Amino acid sequence: MGWKGILVPLLFSITLVESSRNAEKMWSLNVVSGSSPLYSWALYSAGFSVLVAVVLSMYLIVEHLAAYHQPEEQKFLIGLILMVPVYALESFLSLLDSNAAFNCEIIRDCYEAFALYCFERYLIACLGGEKNTIEFMESQSVVSSSLPLLDDAYAYGVVEHPFPLNCMIREWHLGPDFYQAVKIGIVQYMILKMICALLAMVFQFLGIYGEGKFEWRYAYPYLAVVLNFSQTWALYCLVQFYSVTKNKLAPIKPLAKFLVFKSIVFLTWWQGIAVAFLLSFGAFKGSLAQLLKTRIQDYIICLEVSFVYVIIFVN
Repeated sequence: MGWKGILVPLLFSITLVESSRNAEKMWSLNVVSGSSPLYSWALYSAGFSVLVAVVLSMYLIVEHLAAYHQPEEQKFLIGLILMVPVYALESFLSLLDSNAAFNCEIIRDCYEAFALYCFERYLIACLGGEKNTIEFMESQSVVSSSLPLLDDAYAYGVVEHPFPLNCMIREWHLGPDFYQAVKIGIVQYMILKMICALLAMVFQFLGIYGEGKFEWRYAYPYLAVVLNFSQTWALYCLVQFYSVTKNKLAPIKPLAKFLVFKSIVFLTWWQGIAVAFLLSFGAFKGSLAQLLKTRIQDYIICLEVSFVYVIIFVN
């Protein structure tokens, strides 16, 4: 993949910078037009949180580039780090200009698919590449009298699925079989995410997308269901991969990185679905919720990104 692991996310950042320049006038306009001080407070609090996340992320990227001694791991790690400012800036621009929110979310979704690929490749790079990863998994199936029994879930090199998946899917054998299953599980989400993003653009152009509306005549709920199942399966595959390799990856503290990545990609998706569902049924009655309306999810992400980076720096 070479320098593409760095150049692709940097291109997204350049796009975001250009978008932010075009949104400067919109910032002052929205702050003035917000009749309630609560609206201005929401924008300023979101802006401060985004600024913290962007500054910290740029600092962390510079640190990696200054000590670029392990390119196979670091190029994917840089792609992951850039996910936080991408999420933060896209969400903040959506708050500034509701008309541009849809395009911002499309860019964010596309980068999310790329970030998922980066996360998988980063873990594999830390394991020494695909060949070494498969060999390590195969070694897990070797049981001898000098070694303690493996966990029940991986006894004799077999990954057993919990109920009811075990009734529908055959068990995975550690090695090429398990590796390919996990790889396909992640790639299918990347592909579906890109396809659904393109379909969303088409439906938006036709006026039948209906973002955040759970009504049968709009395309939004159908795409949400498809992505929900796809993302759940990708998450399940990541959990299984982490469970098998966590001891081998212990030096890089995989649990913290796994939880941070899961919270950004997966939990924010389900959070957005929950917010849209509750908003469509009038569950949000607060003053701030009524001002932000469909941009509640963007505001929440703006506040979450700085907290996420605290976890990254601590670990």
